[in-house]
Amino acid sequence: MKRLARLAGLLFFLAGLPYALFLLLLGLVRPEGSPAEKRPQEPTVSVVLPTYNEERIVENKLEDILALDYPMEKVEVVVVDSSDDATPDLVEAFFAERDAPTLTLLREDERRGLAIALNEAYAAASNEVVVKTDCDSKIAPDALREAVANLADPAVQGVTGRNVDVLGGSEVEEGYRDVQARIQTLESHLDSTLIFHGPFSAFERDAIVPIDEDSIADDTELAMKIRKNGGRVVFDPAIQYMEASHSAFRKRRKQKDRRAMGLVRLLSRNRDALFRHGLYGWVVLPFNWCFMVLSPWAIAAGIVAFTLALAAFGGPLALAVPVLLLSVVALGSTERLGPAQPAYALFDTQISLWWASVRLLQGEGGPIWEVDAELREQYE
Repeated sequence: MKRLARLAGLLFFLAGLPYALFLLLLGLVRPEGSPAEKRPQEPTVSVVLPTYNEERIVENKLEDILALDYPMEKVEVVVVDSSDDATPDLVEAFFAERDAPTLTLLREDERRGLAIALNEAYAAASNEVVVKTDCDSKIAPDALREAVANLADPAVQGVTGRNVDVLGGSEVEEGYRDVQARIQTLESHLDSTLIFHGPFSAFERDAIVPIDEDSIADDTELAMKIRKNGGRVVFDPAIQYMEASHSAFRKRRKQKDRRAMGLVRLLSRNRDALFRHGLYGWVVLPFNWCFMVLSPWAIAAGIVAFTLALAAFGGPLALAVPVLLLSVVALGSTERLGPAQPAYALFDTQISLWWASVRLLQGEGGPIWEVDAELREQYE
């Protein structure tokens, strides 16, 4: 029993170590804002928008792009579409009587996955800067200006931004995104950040390379490949967007588990980047390996060891562990944990990462996913 209790304590200590090291670095570096040497510029921009059965929301998204504080005569919109509804017709009609921005519409005969579609769209993009955005997100009017100001720094070849408001009001997601923003700010000041976000990411066109056709972490994979090729990729909290998210535990699992699967698989496939490429390989990637791969398994194993220790000590006492966990999940997913809600958001993420690893080991992780109609309603 004592050995099991000690093992559980060791596993929980190892799971918490990445967070302690992060807090130490955060206190030493005290990062604020973007590390790029930003300056105003107005390069030509290609906005890449992948679409699949978006007829209910695509016009709202196009209006969102037109509302950007940027000269539209310098913008082209590249829509890559694999819909079997009226989405491409609505896109063409939207641009029919407009001189700017220009439209490049790529129609796909079948749905082959987002990565393949993005590779085609990136190849078709003709301007100096390429912005990728999702249809079910809203972008702040100054987001594009902030992005190109970052890319004016010769060392920076990619930049992403922050989700400042979760459509649908998910406090669970908001709590995690606040923590994630601090992590990404620190990573960017040390070298480069790992995670890039689908609602808004911007790249120098010449830095873009093809991503794996089965990728389910396309934005982050492109950013990682750019960093491995010598460019710097950063997070700027001044670039702001909004996207929808669920709070309910089961509904969040689909959304977060898919993202987690993509990130875990990407880290595994790019093990060769560890301890290379400056502080990106020596600090940023090891931290994310600990956070996304090692810590979830340490927590899961620690819970099992602690439960077994209680069973050996007092039999029915072991039931306290699942009862406590279920209570925490029930309260956290309904946003009733008060000041502990951000901590639950991290725990929720660890659940997703652990389950993502299990599913990947089972051979899951295809490039095509089901459309979440409820999240699109939040966007509407």
